[in-house]
Amino acid sequence: MVNMIPVASSNIKSVGYNPQTSELFVTFHYGKTYIYSNVPSSKFESLLNSGSKGSYLESFIKGVHPYRPY
Repeated sequence: MVNMIPVASSNIKSVGYNPQTSELFVTFHYGKTYIYSNVPSSKFESLLNSGSKGSYLESFIKGVHPYRPY
């Protein structure tokens, strides 16, 4: 797994990004981690800078990028 960064969110515990594979890692407070594929680094940066990490994930990543459990 990549280096995970803790974030301030009621839903998301931490996020990480692998620039070599363009994979976004998201760990939720309930314990599950998911890997989102084909995520550009600009979206990872926008997620980190978003006021609401959960809303950003719902609006710009879920349903757009394929994902799988870690």
